[in-house]
Amino acid sequence: LEILVTILNMNDNSPVFKQMNLTKVVPEDTKVNATIVAREDLSASDADLDTISYELTTIVPGTDGYFAIKGVNSPEIYLQKALDYEKFKFTTLVLYARDRPVGSIDTTNTATITINIFIEQADTKSPWFLPCAFINMENNICISSPYTGRINISEMSTEPLILEPGPIYAIDPDYTLNEKIVYSIVGGNTDNVFSVDAGTGNLTMNKVVTSPDSYLLQVMATQVNNIQKYSIVSVEIKVINKSVYPPFFESRMYYGTVFVGLAPRSFVFHTGDTSSPLMITAADDDFPNV
Repeated sequence: LEILVTILNMNDNSPVFKQMNLTKVVPEDTKVNATIVAREDLSASDADLDTISYELTTIVPGTDGYFAIKGVNSPEIYLQKALDYEKFKFTTLVLYARDRPVGSIDTTNTATITINIFIEQADTKSPWFLPCAFINMENNICISSPYTGRINISEMSTEPLILEPGPIYAIDPDYTLNEKIVYSIVGGNTDNVFSVDAGTGNLTMNKVVTSPDSYLLQVMATQVNNIQKYSIVSVEIKVINKSVYPPFFESRMYYGTVFVGLAPRSFVFHTGDTSSPLMITAADDDFPNV
């Protein structure tokens, strides 16, 4: 008597990952759709030779939607949305491997692997002139106001010019990199009147100005390691007449007369001449013809 015996495979083995934990460092400027963790590093094995189904979840709040797997049977993790170091610097993913499809009524065995991802800041931003104000917090855009200063006509200043709202100063907003910045004048410097210190941003004079015309300089801040990372700011320098003398009142004492019962905002008259409104006048020897 010949007896044929068939052995039925029982689902008595769980999927197995090569490792329980995995750590990846991902540059901030990684392109969308780029592979973050390769399939071979995440594929689980199953002694029962079942088809494995995968599911990826995000543990750290606020970091959902950045990473995904290629498909339910492909555990390769790719970047789904552009990264921003200012928004988050670290997240944790958990990849589930199941030997039955999600929702199956059959007994399902599950394995997990934890993937820790650290975001590495990249050189993505151009220099910011300070002070600046954020106009778009979502995109981390900070806009600076123009600088202003004054010089005296026909007078040579040997010190760095005093500017408002402060001295020319720019930073690298990719603060963990903090690349070195150099300054240069790229426009408005008629007759080469001004110079800017490449290292400090201090603005100085090369020659005397004899014309009352103002100057509107364009000053550029550039990263030393990447000349394509730069910003430009306007610097208005007004040319004024030097004020040597203080203003003075033309009389040391003024006398006025008012009448009882006058309405508010009525004129005060010169004492002794009630037909002439009292006028208080001042003069300045720097402006004798004014």
